[in-house]
Order: sequence, then structure tokens, then C-alpha cells
Amino acid sequence: MVCPKDSFGEGRGSFCCLLHGIDDASSKVFLRFSETEDTESVLSVLNEYCQQNGVPNSIYTDKYAVYYAEKQKTDFQLAMEKLSVETIYANSAEAKGRVGRGNRTLQDRLVKEMRLRGISTIEEANNFLKEYFIGDYNKRFANTDGLADIHRQTEGINLDAVFCYETRRQVRNDYTITLKANYIQLERSEALLPIPGQYVIVRKYLDGSLHIFNREEELKFTELENKPEKRKEIYYTPKENHPWKRYQFGKAKYASR
Repeated sequence: MVCPKDSFGEGRGSFCCLLHGIDDASSKVFLRFSETEDTESVLSVLNEYCQQNGVPNSIYTDKYAVYYAEKQKTDFQLAMEKLSVETIYANSAEAKGRVGRGNRTLQDRLVKEMRLRGISTIEEANNFLKEYFIGDYNKRFANTDGLADIHRQTEGINLDAVFCYETRRQVRNDYTITLKANYIQLERSEALLPIPGQYVIVRKYLDGSLHIFNREEELKFTELENKPEKRKEIYYTPKENHPWKRYQFGKAKYASR
């Protein structure tokens, strides 16, 4: 994915971004406008692409922060790992020449076409892309003759759990976790609760909903308004005739009274 930025111009709309993907074999394009090239927009576009076309074999992109990080993997990298998609990163601007040439064409033809149609919002622009422009563009310039479609089917894949924000949280002794200074109580359900000290996967879907998983089984939970009260530990004093006081165990000796 490469995102050249271009405004609608002439005061008709705000500055925006075009997410531009090209199929390397057939030259088919997939286009969507967004406000910026952020994680949410990229994941949303990839989700839509997979729903329509299936899962690609590999993706070629640059090392922009949304796509690449050395120490802690980005949500884009995690999503590609879940789908077993090979990610190839360009090390120079020249390596993305094909997309760059396509961007120059789109900045000319696409902007003029939208101007003629009076399109001035991102929603209107995306509707135009879906209903007319992409189909017409691919019909003119793409070539699928004799090419096998190597996209994988998405049947059985929860794409919402793939294209999301994901993090890990450690389970406390009271079966709570913390997330952004808030406490979440894990509840009993058919899914197996983790042992305190283990980690669970917390996923925030693009629709804003929160989901927690243990070994890919979704857990029930309750978001707490306040920090849970610490339970008092109760210690029981053994009775005088308790075996610990009557018999010797190991090296310890207990006197009978």
C-alpha cells in the first residue's frame, strides 16, 4: 500500500489521502480515500479488500510507521502474520516506481473526473470509486487473461479479529486486567479462564468494540468503574491437636502441648 496525498482542490473539500494498491500480476487497482494514512484507515481498507478479493499471497509496501517497526510489531504486521501473508518492504523510493507512476496518472485523471462530477467529500469520492471508476479503470488497463487467481478464501476467518488493534495483558490474582488505567474483570464462561500471571489477548475491533481472548477462545468480561478492592487474606491458626503439632514432618519439629 502506498498513499499519495492530494486535496480535492478549489475549496471543494479538505486535504485527504488516497490508498492505492496494485495487483502485480494483472495491474488491477484497488483504491480508497481516507483522511490520512493511519493504522485504522489501512486496516479498514485491507479488510474490505480481503472481503471482496480474498487473502493475497504477499504485500509489497514501504517502511512507513504504520507498516513496519523493528522492536514492537505494528498492528499491520500482526494482521499479516495472522493471515500468513508475506510482507516485502521497499528500501528505496525507486523500488515503488510502478505505484508512483500510477499515482501520477490518478492525480491527473481521477481528480479531473471528480471535478467534473462535483465530488467534494471523502464519502462521495469512495462511492464514485466503488460504483464506477475502479471497474472502468481496470477494464481499460488491467490484463487477467490466462492468470490464475491465487487469493485464498476468507471462509472461516474472522477478519474483524485480524484487522484490529491488539495488545497483551497479564491476569492479576483477582482475575482482572488493566487497560489504559481502567480495570476489567474476567468472568466465568464456557471458555477456559487463564491462570493468574498468564497473558490474554485484548483486541479492539475497528467498530470500537472490545474483545478478550485466551488461546483464541473469547472470554466474557465486565469493565469496572473503580479499582477492585483487595481481598483480605485470612490466616487460620491450627488447633492444638492438629497433626502439624503432634507429628514430625521433614526437618520441622512441633512440640506437643
